[in-house]
Amino acid sequence: MKQLRLWPQSLVGQIIILVAIALFVAQAINFGLLLRERNRVELTSQTAPVVYRVINALDIRPDRRPRRGDHEQEEERDRRNVEFSTTRPVLAGKPRPDVETRAVAMFEDIGLTVHSVVATEDSRIMPQRRWEQIRRRATGEQPGDRRLGRLSLAVEYEPGKWVTAMARIGSRPPRFGGWLVAQTLILYVIVLIPLLWMGRRFARPLKQLTGSARQFAKTGAADPVEESGPGDVRQLTTAFNAMRARIIAMLDEKDRMLGAIGHDLRTPLASLRVRTESVEDEGERARMSETIEEMNRMLDDILSLARAGRSSEMAQKVDLTSLADAVVEDFIELGSPVDMIDSDRAVAFVRAQQIRRALRNLIENAIVYGDRAHVSVQHQDGMIRIIVADEGPGIAEDKMGEMMEPFTRLEGSRNRETGGAGLGLALVRAIMAEHGGALQLANRPGGGLEASLVLPA
Repeated sequence: MKQLRLWPQSLVGQIIILVAIALFVAQAINFGLLLRERNRVELTSQTAPVVYRVINALDIRPDRRPRRGDHEQEEERDRRNVEFSTTRPVLAGKPRPDVETRAVAMFEDIGLTVHSVVATEDSRIMPQRRWEQIRRRATGEQPGDRRLGRLSLAVEYEPGKWVTAMARIGSRPPRFGGWLVAQTLILYVIVLIPLLWMGRRFARPLKQLTGSARQFAKTGAADPVEESGPGDVRQLTTAFNAMRARIIAMLDEKDRMLGAIGHDLRTPLASLRVRTESVEDEGERARMSETIEEMNRMLDDILSLARAGRSSEMAQKVDLTSLADAVVEDFIELGSPVDMIDSDRAVAFVRAQQIRRALRNLIENAIVYGDRAHVSVQHQDGMIRIIVADEGPGIAEDKMGEMMEPFTRLEGSRNRETGGAGLGLALVRAIMAEHGGALQLANRPGGGLEASLVLPA
């Protein structure tokens, strides 16, 4: 089971996720600051009325001469919510240390020194006054939107002298929370949509560039990439197209050179083959002909390996089981010890001649080094495996990687009777790489080597 990847792999996705996270963190900080400021404003709005009444009561307390003037009725109304005492009052409700701290700060702001402050809140529901009902209707508040309570504040303004003031307070639900969520969504739309558009404009030419590079690596040829997108991307695309053109020109020159070399070498080999016919000794003539044929095979392998990845053969759907059976029949007709194990039909999109050549190389190696070849075709993990097993001594584990390198032989001597030039497995590996597959070598538990051509199904 594949592990779920929450983190996007594309450049655009990573940029958008990072910006989204940054916006979320910024909005979270903004929310914290707004909540802190809202709590401070609400605390001030709750504390200010009782502080005002305390200050007003101290200004018109009984031991002073009452004021007369336009505010006489208001002062009389404030005195109904104020009590003076010479003992510390006992206040009902839960303590409000935040109100006490805020009240002390407000007293200090106006230059009034107090000795002690006690605040409590009685959270029981109190009937609304007429002006509160009018305001509720005007603002559209629902009856349950506002919970009224009573805030009591006792202040020791002189040693042993206390004044207690009371005021109604209300608590409203934090309506700004929904507004902040809406603001965040709007910010996401404003920022992320242009960023997504810009990212797609930036990523489209990169995607085309990646596809062209993969095509070039797989086939040795690719169409030039359209130069579009931001300036940096256009410069990258221009450089890639220039590199592509130069590499294709070098590969074409290499192919022409190899073709010329092959032609020039086959001409003297053909001349040598004609001259061998004039040799009277049949044994010597046979050895010379065998040497010439071996040189021809080596030349073919070298040219094929050098041209790997630039085959002119078109890929097509092929039944690999039938192809393997046909190759095995060719070896059986020559009297080689090869057998085909019954296998299910396996169809893949391949270049048939190249797969045929790769399979022939593996069977020849199995016959030379393992006495006998057993060929089978299997489906495994979404791949098709053409397996050639032998009955030889196998290969040491630390030598398997080295055996796929050009001009490397299992037998250390240079005796041609014990093998070829060491190009067979290297050529097979190059053919598999061109098909997006692999050559795998493994020792069999019962002895012998198992060489597999692994191809995508």
